[in-house]
Amino acid sequence: MRIVIYSMLVLLIAIQYPLWLGKGGWLKVYEMERQVELQEAKNSLLALRNAKLSGDVKDLKDGTRAIEERARVEHGLIKEGEFFVQILPADKTSTSQTTKQ
Repeated sequence: MRIVIYSMLVLLIAIQYPLWLGKGGWLKVYEMERQVELQEAKNSLLALRNAKLSGDVKDLKDGTRAIEERARVEHGLIKEGEFFVQILPADKTSTSQTTKQ
């Protein structure tokens, strides 16, 4: 009778091994689920970045606001009918006024 019990116990352990530690075991599944969660978090951040970049590309293709803004900031351009006023620091304006007179 003991031999039957011990053999059944060994058989039970042999059956449980692939379930816990095998190729598709619970431990590997748990690790894979953690990796999937981390990758989904990274993907959501990248999706937000892509949406922002997509909006910028659409604005550059369809609208003129982004192009106009870049031209103003990067190249100092002005529109027709606008006036460009440059204010100089106080020490430079006082010396330029004295040289004019």
